[in-house]
Amino acid sequence: MSLTSRTLAAATIAVLLVANSSMAENWTQFRGANTDGTAADAKLPREITEVCARGNVAHGDRLYGLKLAKEAKAHWQRELPGEIAEDKNLAWKIEVPGKGWSSPVTWGNEIWLTTATPEGDEMFVLSYDATSGKQLKNIKVFENDVTRFCHPTNSFASPTPVIEDGRIYVHFGSYGTACLNTKTGEKIWERRDLECNHWRGPGSSPIVDGDNLIVSYDGFDVQYVVAFNKDTGKTEWKQDRNIDYGTDNGDRKKAYGTGQVVEFDGRRQVVLPSAVETISYDPASGKELWRVRHGGMNAAARPLFGNGLIYIAAGSGERSLIAVRPDGNGDISDSHVEWGSSKSVPRRPSQILIGERLFMISDQGVASCLDAVSGEIVWQKRVGSGGEIRSSPVMAGGLIYSFGVEGEVVVFAASDEFELVSQSKLEDGFQASPAIHDNALIVRGVRHLYRFESK
Repeated sequence: MSLTSRTLAAATIAVLLVANSSMAENWTQFRGANTDGTAADAKLPREITEVCARGNVAHGDRLYGLKLAKEAKAHWQRELPGEIAEDKNLAWKIEVPGKGWSSPVTWGNEIWLTTATPEGDEMFVLSYDATSGKQLKNIKVFENDVTRFCHPTNSFASPTPVIEDGRIYVHFGSYGTACLNTKTGEKIWERRDLECNHWRGPGSSPIVDGDNLIVSYDGFDVQYVVAFNKDTGKTEWKQDRNIDYGTDNGDRKKAYGTGQVVEFDGRRQVVLPSAVETISYDPASGKELWRVRHGGMNAAARPLFGNGLIYIAAGSGERSLIAVRPDGNGDISDSHVEWGSSKSVPRRPSQILIGERLFMISDQGVASCLDAVSGEIVWQKRVGSGGEIRSSPVMAGGLIYSFGVEGEVVVFAASDEFELVSQSKLEDGFQASPAIHDNALIVRGVRHLYRFESK
């Protein structure tokens, strides 16, 4: 493809992204309604800080308790340096009960997320008013008499919900999946009969396609994919992975991937990463279409689709990032992989695709821009102080926002030359991925939920 053709193609895709994000004001699932972590036309602050308009603490005594409300009020009313106080992009910040790494989703003016007790014996769904931060619902979804091991870096509420008009689908791995009425909080259906030892804790998020709710169970003991009927919870299809993992070690068979539904040459398919291989299925029937072997384990990034290619981050291995043509059948490992890369590829944070540029940030804080057609590195730069990153970045207004485990926030330009826009640090750490609500950034920390917006 000529440079002019590439430029025109990239421009066309950029226009489509803007159009899609305009239509997709609700952030309905992991990586948003566009499924790629972008809201191209949102206008977010260029710098993320905890400085806030004085006294702007959301419903202190109701959310925090009287003692903490007094402390919060004193915090925001103290004298602040003028040059910092002028940057008032924190609209509100509230404490979130329990422990959960699920990312926020939004519908209308409500924010939803899941949480659980640290021991996993109780699991909840929470909702908040997006404007004020006031908690609207706190619904106990499941109680568990017995729980299995969950690694301290994970939680019992890591899968991100899916929300539609009037319904939210919450998933806690094999502990249970449920559909709730968002107006009443009543449970429409639940499934608690599927077995899987996630061992270090669940992580795969469900997706909706037509009448189906599709989710992976890639555990220590068993690995399969299920499609539930989203109206009744009935199993529409179930497919074992049937992957030769090359080991009896169940720890190397686990994955945390979320599927991506694409249509290419008139064929719809749901692409679901696992350890060692990624498999594409017919989303209506569950029939396997193709599989590609890439190695690796613990895959967590959501695949991306563009330029006629599926971009898959496998987690580790010599081909930890591959670009695959999705028009094959059977094993396409040797026939349909356009390129592969292993340099500074993230294991947890998902990538961002903008036209013919693929942006990513590794778990160790190395940001990269790749030519998405050839796989060649355009630029690569360590950002921040080198702290660990597990949260997936988001893009709005040509800027990419990344949140670190130690609270570091880095904003850089989505361009062919690296440009650091801002760097700051919040008191909280970040495991969940942000959501974009209108022109605001909704970020879930380890302990708090934040709303940032330009004033």
